[in-house]
Formats: sequence, structure tokens, C-alpha cells
Amino acid sequence: MRFSANSWTKRLQCAASSLGLGQGADQVLDFLKGDGSDRHAAGRMAVSTFAVRIAGAALAYLSQIVLARLLGAHDYGLYSVAWTFVIILGVMACGGFSTSASRFIPQYQQNGDMARLRGFLHTSRQMAFLLGGAAAVIGIGCVALFRSFLDPSYFQPLTVVLLALPFFAFGLVQDGIARSYDWSSLAMLPTYIWRPLAILFLLVCAVLAGFQPDALTAAVVAVAATVLVALYQFLHLRRRLSPCVPRGPRQTEFGSWLAVSMPMLMVDGFLQLITSADVIMVSFFQHPDEVAVYFAASKTLALVHFVYFAVRAASAHRISSFTHNEDLSGLAGYMRQATLWTFCPSVAAGAGLLLIAPLLLALFGSDFESGYELIALLMIGVLARASVGPADALLTMTGHQKTCAGIYAGTFFLNVILNLILIPLLGLAGAAVATSIAILFEATALAVVAKRKLNITTFVLPLLFSRDRQVDQ
Repeated sequence: MRFSANSWTKRLQCAASSLGLGQGADQVLDFLKGDGSDRHAAGRMAVSTFAVRIAGAALAYLSQIVLARLLGAHDYGLYSVAWTFVIILGVMACGGFSTSASRFIPQYQQNGDMARLRGFLHTSRQMAFLLGGAAAVIGIGCVALFRSFLDPSYFQPLTVVLLALPFFAFGLVQDGIARSYDWSSLAMLPTYIWRPLAILFLLVCAVLAGFQPDALTAAVVAVAATVLVALYQFLHLRRRLSPCVPRGPRQTEFGSWLAVSMPMLMVDGFLQLITSADVIMVSFFQHPDEVAVYFAASKTLALVHFVYFAVRAASAHRISSFTHNEDLSGLAGYMRQATLWTFCPSVAAGAGLLLIAPLLLALFGSDFESGYELIALLMIGVLARASVGPADALLTMTGHQKTCAGIYAGTFFLNVILNLILIPLLGLAGAAVATSIAILFEATALAVVAKRKLNITTFVLPLLFSRDRQVDQ
């Protein structure tokens, strides 16, 4: 089936109009029609990214339903916590290179600096794998050291699943490299399609082969799928890079790359901690069965959250190009469109999800239907984040990554404190309320800092309802 961006943008315009978004829909349509500029190339990449993320979200959601059905609520809760640790530590193990690729690769391409480009491509992936291996060793050591403080049922799944870390981190850096070249399929398909599909397929095969359907089996399968997909992506990325980056000498500036990448690591790391802290905190206070309900609710909400992450993924290297060319007017215009493209679909997807969420949760099992109120509470935070668009990518790619990291650090600590207070009082609802309040703080801080430091409006309401849509420079 041939994908027509124009036909779909017309449908999105009608949907936005029905939501009362007025001229905002026209700006979204203009954003996707395209005029050959970088801004509209990013729009087309966002559409492509949306398509992959939609398919990936559906597949990931299906895989979570199958996991919950096969493993049962208890073992599904155990596996969910173990895999959440892999995601958090894997992002940290990237060393920030998964994000800094969107800054350095466009810069070296525009300057024709092939030696530094080759050096960065080689060093970034090498460092991710080594850091991931070190994180795996340290993580397994910590699990063994603090075994007496853990629920015994967590020990084996955690120990096994951490073996995926070097390949997980390696894959994330490869995602960043592919995004920098606008290879959205190569950036997105391995992470959002092939890996969950491989986990699902291998787990079903393992159960049919007679293995026990428990958290340990799921952990082994997750490690195998991560390794296979990382190797697949590596081979395809190497083939795609060959004509773009001819063989030659490599120049390494590790100190400079690290100086820029580390604050980006703080941004990505704290963002992931904010996203996942509630699941970890719930596991400290609640039984694995209740953790499973919370995780299922958060995964259901990911069907909306993917809009923000898709636009963010398509925006980082574009913002870097505007910054490198000192095109502040173009950057302001691009951010205006990117914010609308984040918020409008998020509102539409959120409204639709609230209608069908009870049916979706019922697919996990009868014990999961109580997650509906959690989805409604967490939705507040998701829409708050969408209301400022990729403001974090704007700050990171314009040299304000330390400020952005500080905002995320404050948001994370606020989230932890609120979780510690509210979970004992309100249970799972307390975790959802704490997370949404923290994200409201995050979105407000990002928008205020972007306006003060760059004089760029990222908050959606002025963009939707102000007659004068031009950002003052």
C-alpha cells in the first residue's frame, strides 16, 4: 500500500478542526505539504517516524498483552521491573553519544570533515558497547551484593536481563546515527518493530518447546532478541554508510565529544528516569501483581506518548542544522510547527485512548481493568509534555544542554519525592499523580527557559490562538 502524506494530513486537519484548534490545523497541514526546505523534510521524516511508531506501539502493546497472558500478573510484574532497569541503564550506558550524533554528524557533513566524521562514527559505537558491558558487570554485581534486600523473585530475572545492556546501548547509538542521516526506517524499525517482534516470537517458541512461562524465560528471550536485532542493525547501517562515508583516516576528538555528550547524557538519562521512576518506585511499595497493573497502564498510555517521541526524534538534527547555519528565524518557525505537530495529534490520540482504554486493559486480563484511572491521571503529564513540543531538543542542540539537564534533574528528584509521599497514601494512583505533577513542572520550566534564553515560544496556546504567529527575534 502506498502511503500518501497529503491525504493523511487532510484527515488530520479535519480532526484538528473538530477539536476546535482553528488555524493551528492549517499550520500542521502547511508543515507536511512540503516546499523542499529542511523544515518540511523534517516534517516528512516525522510522518515516516509516526508510521513506524504507530506500528511499533501496536506491536509492542500486543507483545505486552501476550506476555501478561503467558506469564501471569506476578511474573509479568517481575519482568516489567527487570526490563525497566535495562532501559534506564542502557540509556545511561550510551554516554550521550546517541543524542550528540544529531549534533556532530550534520556539522561534519556540512563542513566536509570526513576524518572527524569517521572518528565519531567509530568511537561512539565502540564507547556505547564498552560502557554497556561495564554497566552490565556492575549491575549484576550490585544485584548479587544487595540480594538480601531484594524480593527473592526478582534476583534471577534481573541478573539475566542485564546481560542485554551492551547490545541495548550499542543499538541506541546506531539509532542516533541513522536519524542523523534521515534514515528513519533504519533508526526506528529495529527498536520499535523487530525487537518486540523477536521477543514475542522467541518467547512463544520457548513455551512451545516446553520451557516454563515465567519471568526468567522472558528475560533470557529479551537478551537474545536484543543481541540479534543489534547485529542486524549494525550490518544494515554499515552497508548504508559505505557510499556516504568513504574509507580513510579517522580523527578522534574524544575529549570534545565527551564534553558535549555528557550533558546530553544527563538530559536523556533524567528523561528516562522521569519516564520510568514511577514503575521502579511502585515496585518498592507494592506487590508484583500491582506493579503489573501500573506497567500495563503506562504501556497503554505509550500509544499517545509516541507522538512526542516521534517529533523529538525527527527534530534534533534539524535544530542542529539551523543552529550551525545561525538561522534563528528558521529555527523559530520550525519550532512553532514542531510544537503544533506534537500537540494536536496527542490531543486527538488521548481522547480516543480514553474511550477505548477499558477494552484494551481487559485484553491483559481481568486483574488489569483497575488501570483505567491511572491512564487518566498519567494523561495529564503526557499532554503537558506535548504542549511544549521538542523544547528539550531545542535547548540541547543550541548549546543549553546543561540547563536542560538541570531541569530534568530537578524534575526527577521532584518525582521521587512525590512518589515517596503519595504512593503510601494513595497507592498506584499516588504514583500517577506524582508523575504528572513532575512533568507539569518539567514542561513549564522548559518553555520558560526556551523563551528567556532563545526568545522562542514553545508553549502551544500562544501558537494556537494568537493572531500574530510570528516569533519575535
